[in-house]
Amino acid sequence: MCGRFVVANVASELVGVLRVDLAADELPPPSFNVAPTDPVAIVLDSAKTEPPTRRLEAARWGLVPAWAKDPSIGVRAINARSEEVEDKPMFRQALIKRRAVVPASGYYEWHTDAGVKTPYYIRPQGEEPLLFAGLYEWWKDPSKADDDATRWMLSFTIMTRASVGPLGSIHDRMPLFIDADHADVWLDPTTENVGDLLDATIDAAPLLAETLQMYPVDPAVGNVRNNGPELVAPAA
Repeated sequence: MCGRFVVANVASELVGVLRVDLAADELPPPSFNVAPTDPVAIVLDSAKTEPPTRRLEAARWGLVPAWAKDPSIGVRAINARSEEVEDKPMFRQALIKRRAVVPASGYYEWHTDAGVKTPYYIRPQGEEPLLFAGLYEWWKDPSKADDDATRWMLSFTIMTRASVGPLGSIHDRMPLFIDADHADVWLDPTTENVGDLLDATIDAAPLLAETLQMYPVDPAVGNVRNNGPELVAPAA
């Protein structure tokens, strides 16, 4: 977890829900089958202004640290185990200064029983966006000129923790869910005592997990070429 998720018309809602100050001109379109390396919209607080500016930006899924030689390393960093990020060089600095919120409509998880994998769709009971705690990084492509606007790539990872309740019957890991109120503290790059902040976020996630609904969906979601609202319909 988490290897696929859904973003369906949530970007415009975030201006109010997460009090976004500035949205990028070009944001990725809705997707019912977001896969690793795909671009999606994330929320971050830029520390370049005082107070920080809350931005909605397009980012590639799979965190690429600044020291990486190329972006391929990001495929191995689509998720970050919340209990390990303080000790992992790939995530340590991002946890301190570059925390993000990844908005989604829901996500997919596969449950294996007797060798058979069944995909489940997990989503909020209502139409509000589901928020994942994440980390982000900026990576500079050394093969491009300094004046090339595409030289800088924004990427992110979704944090996870041990599953609880009904979600634990599907998979042993779940996203680190976060609510809109706690997101203000999580996003603030000036927040101190990051270890305490992380612990509080980990502890609060189970309460949000208990509010989610889940149901099996068509195995077609396993093919990244499939992308449409029929993927989130309950399986026959």
